[in-house]
Amino acid sequence: MRIALVLLWMLSSVWAFEFDYVKAYRQGGLKAVEGKLEEALTSREYWKESLEGADARFGYYESVKYLFIADKALSELSLYQLGGKKPERLAHTKALMGSKKGDKRIEGDLKTPIGVYDLTAKLTRLDQLYGPLAFVTSYPNLYDSLQKKSGSGIWIHGLPLNGDREINTKGCIAIDNQLLKTIDGSINHKESLLITGDGNLFEVKNEELVILLSDLFRWRNAWKFNDLESYLGYYDKEDFLRFDGMKFEAFRDYKRRVFNKGENKTIVFQNINVSPYPNERGERFFRIGFYEIYNAPSYSFSGEKELYVKLVKDKMQIVAEK
Repeated sequence: MRIALVLLWMLSSVWAFEFDYVKAYRQGGLKAVEGKLEEALTSREYWKESLEGADARFGYYESVKYLFIADKALSELSLYQLGGKKPERLAHTKALMGSKKGDKRIEGDLKTPIGVYDLTAKLTRLDQLYGPLAFVTSYPNLYDSLQKKSGSGIWIHGLPLNGDREINTKGCIAIDNQLLKTIDGSINHKESLLITGDGNLFEVKNEELVILLSDLFRWRNAWKFNDLESYLGYYDKEDFLRFDGMKFEAFRDYKRRVFNKGENKTIVFQNINVSPYPNERGERFFRIGFYEIYNAPSYSFSGEKELYVKLVKDKMQIVAEK
């Protein structure tokens, strides 16, 4: 009897869902159904159900398949494969990193940076100092650059081919050559991210992702429908910097002029990836990356988008944007 009641409840829920969307289509066509779907994406209940049972301690990923996690405090590097019920650890090893503690600030400070980085290229036929190959990271990323951090050439590479192990990486991450070659044969660096911390790595809570993902689409809808007040409510008024260094007040005035045009917009987000962003302030800080398709009468754009955000009183606050 109890099983029959559960099945009846499940069927009634499915039919209620279908009836809602059929009714919307019958009364307003495909546009009405699209509106219902967009409304669902802003719902925390939708994202709560979507993430139920997911092992999302390393974040939420739609296009990233491999995740390197480096802890400077432990001199360790791990590699995880994503996409299953939970992240699968493919490798775990001791690693040589920059000799100085803390976050990288300036070129030559011998520090490995703290943050989240794409792997932008694979290099071979290098000086023997770097082993058989190297993965190039995107340091400095947008947030680093806006914080006036300098330096470049932060790699994941091997150990000297001449057998020397007494090396200083000057900020890179160096691991055993054979393991590096095995990793190279197992991953696509273009589908990989590196998260680095210095004893300040943190695991993401599902409820944090629920807030971030629903707020991401609420922010998009405010943008799409020219709701300036709601849109600006997702920005950190004190610390926000746009990619070009524009601060909040100038950004607000610029967006007011744009929104006042009242243009109809199409804004699509694809391949959303949400990563925890270790930091020395101990904040719940995140990088959100996605592919954006934007079309309006006066401007069109298709490309990668980055937001650096923090959670403040259960709301997403954008600190940096590209």
